Amino acid sequence: MAEARRIVVKIGSSSLTTAEGGLDADRVDALVDVLAKSRSGGEKEIVLVSSGAIAAGLAPLGLRRRPKDLARQQAAASVGQGLLVARYTASFARYGVRVGQVLLTSDDMARRAHHRNASRTLDQLLAMGALPVVNENDTVATDEIRFGDNDRLAALVAHLVHADLLVLLSDVDGLYDGDPAKPGSSRISEVRGPADIAHVKIGSAGKAGVGTGGMVTKVEAAGIAAAAGIPVVLTSAVHAADALAARDTGTYFHRTGRRSADRLLWLQHASTPQGALTLDDGAVKAVVEGRKSLLPAGIAAVEGEFGAGDPVELRDTTGRAIARGLVNFDAKEIPLLIGRSTRELARELGPAYEREVVHRDDLVLLHP
Repeated sequence: MAEARRIVVKIGSSSLTTAEGGLDADRVDALVDVLAKSRSGGEKEIVLVSSGAIAAGLAPLGLRRRPKDLARQQAAASVGQGLLVARYTASFARYGVRVGQVLLTSDDMARRAHHRNASRTLDQLLAMGALPVVNENDTVATDEIRFGDNDRLAALVAHLVHADLLVLLSDVDGLYDGDPAKPGSSRISEVRGPADIAHVKIGSAGKAGVGTGGMVTKVEAAGIAAAAGIPVVLTSAVHAADALAARDTGTYFHRTGRRSADRLLWLQHASTPQGALTLDDGAVKAVVEGRKSLLPAGIAAVEGEFGAGDPVELRDTTGRAIARGLVNFDAKEIPLLIGRSTRELARELGPAYEREVVHRDDLVLLHP
């Protein structure tokens, strides 16, 4: 932690806003004080993933709670995003720090050109001394291309910018082995793998009703980052300075894996399958054990409506999902390919059909 140079910090809505909605200027300033001082020596780079756009837009639009329908969420985000960035811009200006807004959708992680551009933009902002403020683009994201919560977004951004550390700030000072509000519960200081917290019952979103997550999404995000080779500190916003200074605070999640391609991390943890392909036993063995591409000959059935490049689920004959992949054909084309060799298809339909249905480079196993 002490050696971490590039750090992604995620802050939740409940730590920035009042329960009624609207930004709490004092809370924003307190966070900015910590981040600005942490990077003041020039040794650390900070990327801030900030929730709060929808929550900030509630009060100005006369909404008492976060709306459930997507259209009103997007309207609140449209109003609140400007207020949120304006507040950060003014607060960081006290330290002479420029802010750069970066709005992402899940689709930006999926498409190679998009995630390359996002990576270049973030790298350039950091190189020019600016502090990127990242949020999900709630004003345009549909249910199909949403991250669902900014905890997951933060884990993917940490991977995207090759961060040395991810800090998840909440209104709770770490992961507890029980309800933190009840006597007898104790903070879990370290997590070395999923087995360490298999016994823990993890709570959902808080009472304020302004956020989408809760401890569940934070632990999931910590698991995503740790599996991608990035350690994580989960603590409360009031202990942000301790986390950034590598002092003992919150819950520390150790690395459990190595880095993979950005799109594969998205595919496994943030994509929504648009359909499914059922594989015969031979294809299941080839994909799972042999780490091979999926060929038309191994497909037994297809369902759903999807286009070439969409994520699909790969299932065995019992219906169990074994993998996800980016498919190379439309759903309407695949029935013509089922059970046939690529050589036969190329001879009959042309050279464009002499290829994999899902290439192994665009495939992740769900139960490796």
